[in-house]
Amino acid sequence: MPAVIPVIDLAPLFGGGTEGEKAVAAAIGQACRDRGFFYVRNHGVPEALVTGLFAAGAAFFALPEQEKGAVSITRSPHNRGYVPLEGEALDPSRPGDAKEAFNIGRELAADDPDLLAGTPFHGMNQWPSLPGFRDTLTAYFVAQQRLCEALHRCFALDLGLKPDFFAAHIDRPLATLRLLHYPPHPGLFDGGQYGAAPHTDYGNVTILAQDDCGGLEVQARDGTWIDAVPIPGTFVCNIGDCLMRWSNDTYVSTPHRVVNRSGRERASAAFFFDPNAAAPVVCLPTCATAERPPRYAPTTGAAYLREKLDATYAFRRKPA
Repeated sequence: MPAVIPVIDLAPLFGGGTEGEKAVAAAIGQACRDRGFFYVRNHGVPEALVTGLFAAGAAFFALPEQEKGAVSITRSPHNRGYVPLEGEALDPSRPGDAKEAFNIGRELAADDPDLLAGTPFHGMNQWPSLPGFRDTLTAYFVAQQRLCEALHRCFALDLGLKPDFFAAHIDRPLATLRLLHYPPHPGLFDGGQYGAAPHTDYGNVTILAQDDCGGLEVQARDGTWIDAVPIPGTFVCNIGDCLMRWSNDTYVSTPHRVVNRSGRERASAAFFFDPNAAAPVVCLPTCATAERPPRYAPTTGAAYLREKLDATYAFRRKPA
């Protein structure tokens, strides 16, 4: 397997008709099997929106701790709000990660039926008092949701399903937009504390915008680590555990980590795309054979996400 992360041009997906869609689907499917990571270019998200998002993130993380704490994630059972430095441990056996974050989910109306019904992970976003912040984040969220829907058409085609197979399972996704701020790593990196400890993502697919600092590393099959170097005009995409489970390990969720060796602050923005709360995460019909029976028990989008988050955040776990 090549030790590089492929760069996939999405222009044929959006403007190349049926054949273009099939060609992109084949390229993405190969990357999902071989590496679990790929870059996309010509993705349709305006560069000005990405730039605005990073400016919004810088303004938020520059706020006093008291203002950031006012929108703490501990105030939300729905995974929305501010995570302080070392407030998350992607590897619970290590110190908390050297990063801070801010999460939003889909912006819901006060009369949203799932909100009123108490459906898991359907809560109101918490917003700081920053001019334009809410509008910028919600616009970027919508743009990334549309991109993820297009990628799911590719997943379906590659896996031998109808192109719209996933549509009914991702129209109210448990998606999270996460702004991230990494301070420079303190001293020589000794493997003790990461910016983000080695982990796999939880959902179907993650789309990452990163600045020019570098620091994202992807584990190859032989255990070595490959730099996911910043490439202007691209996003980094990776498969999450939920889609690996759904595809019966046809697609691979690959361990990755962040070490900010740049000597300066690092910024990124991750869009985690999980399926609908009630989506049945059951082995896809084209991904099981007599020789390869289903490897996982059925679950749902919400149940799987809850399981993963409860293992990551101490405040979510009930006392013994």
